[in-house]
Amino acid sequence: MSEADPPEPINPFAGLPMFGELARMLGAQGPLNWDVARQVAIAVATGGTSEPNVEPTARVAIEELARIAELHVQHATGLDVMIDGVPPQLVCVTRGEWAQRTLEAYRPLMQQLATSLGQRPPAPGPDEPADPMFAMMAGLSQMIGPSMLAMALGSMVGHLATRAFGQYDLPIPRPGARQLLVVPETVDGFAAEWELDRSELRLWVCLQELTGHAVLNVPHVRDELIGLVSRHVAGFRPNPEAIAEKLGSLDLGDADAMRGLQQAFGDPEVLLGAVQSPEQQAELPKLDALVSVVVGYVDHAVDRAAAALIGSAERISEAVRRRRVEASAEDVFVERLFGLTITRRQVERGRAFVTGVIERAGDEGLRQLFTTATALPTPNEVDAPGLWLARLEFDAGAS
Repeated sequence: MSEADPPEPINPFAGLPMFGELARMLGAQGPLNWDVARQVAIAVATGGTSEPNVEPTARVAIEELARIAELHVQHATGLDVMIDGVPPQLVCVTRGEWAQRTLEAYRPLMQQLATSLGQRPPAPGPDEPADPMFAMMAGLSQMIGPSMLAMALGSMVGHLATRAFGQYDLPIPRPGARQLLVVPETVDGFAAEWELDRSELRLWVCLQELTGHAVLNVPHVRDELIGLVSRHVAGFRPNPEAIAEKLGSLDLGDADAMRGLQQAFGDPEVLLGAVQSPEQQAELPKLDALVSVVVGYVDHAVDRAAAALIGSAERISEAVRRRRVEASAEDVFVERLFGLTITRRQVERGRAFVTGVIERAGDEGLRQLFTTATALPTPNEVDAPGLWLARLEFDAGAS
């Protein structure tokens, strides 16, 4: 090892044969234990019980409704929902299937996160005193982190699976997706809970999924959103000090110490680090702005299409969107991880932008969002749609 290389992190299990073997096993698992993530996701999604298959009648009904929805989405947005000339297939899945397929779709982002957190923290400078606790926590987090991170990510996706109506409940593109996932059990359960017509809610969900697919697969929208989310995820840095603070009060001689250790590593503040990096802070306004516009536009287009098809469209929209902004602890974890903030304020921000553009330039003005990458609004322009339209008009006149 050269003098420039950082020192190896302290192995907190050194000298303990049983734990030493555990440390070697944990150290060999890579930045993310994918099998653990998958098992936890399925267990949370299904409540640990076996799931019945999707009822054939529900599958047939939703496939028929999807064909109706497709034409109305194209009319409402002017966007092509086709993939290489073939319409996407709406596939009915169970919650466990949704969890597995979503985990796989998010895998590149999660691997980026695991790699970011797997980096060694910078070594103390020559004039800084060595901190044994800091060094031990760095070693502990690097060994236990992959499994605990996998458990947290699996739990996150499993939780999403219990609430998701479809594939785009989170506005994250899935490049190359030829199938759109719908969870009939959750859709029908929500219809019963809110006393909504089941067929109308199913049709509304088909409209929502196909509209989200059409918008998020516009190449420059997809590339910009994936790029921003990827850079956010890659911006996390390990923070052993956060772990030391969480574990500082634990009495390792106590019988409940291991339980406390597990709870500490299951805390997102520990897994993601307590401090947001400057790189993330610089990118977040752009990500917030784009997510606001995407959500605002999708809501607008779905409302327009639903008004012509569904008698209770307004009631359904209000119920579903109220549910969307009801944040739980798991939802906050998702937001911190991907940088997606879908609060009531963000939704209203996107709606105000869409309304402002339509008032000034009509639907054709709004469709300029999907012409080129330079047509995407800046954070300031999202709050001042007139400035956005003026810039596009100037750019068009200068070209």
